[in-house]
Amino acid sequence: MKNITFSADEQLIEAAREQAAADNSTLNEQFRRWLKDYASKRRVARGLDVIDRLHGYVDSGGRRYTREERNERR
Repeated sequence: MKNITFSADEQLIEAAREQAAADNSTLNEQFRRWLKDYASKRRVARGLDVIDRLHGYVDSGGRRYTREERNERR
């Protein structure tokens, strides 16, 4: 794992450490979770863009399918 250094207000860091301890965690663990979530947002956004582009290729011609037609196995 790579080490990184950040600068932040001492009181903010201490409050974050206390909150992490209250959650039976560490500030490092909480930061890793946040970083993972933050990084995954970009992947999710790209996936949604692909889905939006694919919608342009799908066209039913305005026809509405019945439940049986939608569930039909081919």
